[in-house]
Amino acid sequence: MANISTPVNRRILIIDDNQEIHGDFRKVIGAGPDDAGALAAAELALLGERSPSGTSPGYEIDSAFQGQEGVARIRQALDEGRPYAMAFVDMRMPPGWDGLETIEHLWAIDPEVQIVICSAHSDYDWTEVVARLDNSDKLLVVKKPFEAIEVLQCANALTRKWQNERIVRRHVETLEQAVDARTQGLESANKQLRHLATHDALTGLPNRVLMDDRLSQSIVLADRQGQTFAVLLADLDRFKLVNDSLGHRAGDELLKEVAQRLKGVVRDVDTVARLGGDEFVLIIAPSPERDAAQQVAKRIIDALQPSVRIAGIEIHTSPSIGIAFYPGDATTIETLLAHADAAMYCAKQRGRNNFQCFMPGMNTATQEKVRLESDLRVALEQKQFELHYQPKVNTATGIMHGAEALLRWNHPVRGSIPPAEFIPIAEESGLIGSIGAWVVREACRQARAWQVAGLPPLRVAVNLSPSQFRQGNIVEMIGDALDLAGLEARFLEVELTESTVMSDPEESIAILEKLSTMGVLVSVDDFGTGYSSMSYLRRFPIDKLKIDREFISEIMSRTEDASIVRAIISLAHSLKLKVVAEGVESTEQLEFLKTLGCDQYQGFHYSKALPVADFEALVRAKRYDEPELSEFDPGRTHSKLAVYRPR
Repeated sequence: MANISTPVNRRILIIDDNQEIHGDFRKVIGAGPDDAGALAAAELALLGERSPSGTSPGYEIDSAFQGQEGVARIRQALDEGRPYAMAFVDMRMPPGWDGLETIEHLWAIDPEVQIVICSAHSDYDWTEVVARLDNSDKLLVVKKPFEAIEVLQCANALTRKWQNERIVRRHVETLEQAVDARTQGLESANKQLRHLATHDALTGLPNRVLMDDRLSQSIVLADRQGQTFAVLLADLDRFKLVNDSLGHRAGDELLKEVAQRLKGVVRDVDTVARLGGDEFVLIIAPSPERDAAQQVAKRIIDALQPSVRIAGIEIHTSPSIGIAFYPGDATTIETLLAHADAAMYCAKQRGRNNFQCFMPGMNTATQEKVRLESDLRVALEQKQFELHYQPKVNTATGIMHGAEALLRWNHPVRGSIPPAEFIPIAEESGLIGSIGAWVVREACRQARAWQVAGLPPLRVAVNLSPSQFRQGNIVEMIGDALDLAGLEARFLEVELTESTVMSDPEESIAILEKLSTMGVLVSVDDFGTGYSSMSYLRRFPIDKLKIDREFISEIMSRTEDASIVRAIISLAHSLKLKVVAEGVESTEQLEFLKTLGCDQYQGFHYSKALPVADFEALVRAKRYDEPELSEFDPGRTHSKLAVYRPR
């Protein structure tokens, strides 16, 4: 129904060839407010309603004396945006159109106008009239001579009917627009869902689902045309180092940049997909030329050569790429990808930043890697791991004051497996966290066991992986290990690589301060190979810097390495830090380090890493007395260790 605040359209058109009739209409519905008000009140009284005081319908009446003129007025009113609500139409208007023809033309222009037929004759079959006009819901008939109340009632009722119908139409249109908007929204949402289901959320590249579909299509097309196509599997070299050192956000930025560069080296008919992690798959469309895929691989290597600047750091990345061909290397999607993966793994073994085409026998290495990962998962449960200990020695006095715990794996079938072979797999598979926690617990237990057995108190150092350091509960894990072993915190030292502590300096400071407050010593391992900021280095609550073995190995033959070692020792001492040299293997190296004032060293010159029994025997073989304070003032940790001089 019409809202009371909505003005009612009271425009009425009179179409009649008799001018006197027009006057009659105006007297009834438009002569003046008094007469009109009275008639309106009478009409409302018939309906059982009361008329508001001081109101007048206020009709706007226009006249036309022929059907053609009436149609013209209807058209003009529509053009002006002020349509007529209703029209009174005479049935006979010679010499022009009669009422029926006039009404047909009126509704052809404005089908919403309400019509009242006025006729003084009864020679029409009104059933036929209604059937011919086919719009009876907008049609009334009034016989001449008409009563004033009939005209006024028609005017009131039909103008309101016209208004209510317009309100209903607008409401329906609003609902239809809402439905259309919702439909479009659903279509857009469905389209987005389809895209998310088939594309990688980070890079926007096709994901494995769409990649499998593209591979299926490529197989069908290649079979039909008798051609071959290639699958390239590209894996970023040392990507985990970026994640661990700079954080996953930096890793994500690198992946997005790599995705864009990969898209730039292929044709529109080729496919670049992200398989997962830092692995990408490229499907090179069927081509009679086998070396086309190799040319793409070369372009990938060239495209990834320029550095990427992320978090203010220039990052260099490179790919290892494996290539497999259909149908020569495989005839199924699974085998094709497996062979490309085997070729990629071979490319990594051959120095990274290269590509290799699949050859029979390559998949043996990949299968071996999978088996090794599977064996790693049960190694902890079956107690296949053990720790070896390498002495840490005072450079000036030759006194052993501690040891670094180094992980070893005794495989039940393969025997001893080098850490360089299984640690990367543990990091890739996410097992390094559990393994690292065991290392900390076992080192603490062993250090306390030696004390109980009467050995001199030795400080044991353990290495923390970047992911282990960032896992969020490292402080609690170390505290629990100390409590479980009953070991004082001052007898534990943790070693972190330079890149690990610099990946998020502020977070590193917070964690290291908690460890320092606990009493645990902190060493920065592999110093000189990363990108430490001196401003942060001053703020880190650390106790030692460990010089990487690559600088020590040629310290006697390369003046550059000697200068670097001298600078590191000078820098550390200026910051009141102690320095440990790794990989000391000769007397000449040791004597040179003494002249530079290096505090401690470890390496084959004194002893390799030993199993527990052999290390214990080494300690007992050197009988000590005259206990003295720790080999150095540990500074920030404010702890002392008792060591003993040999007789």
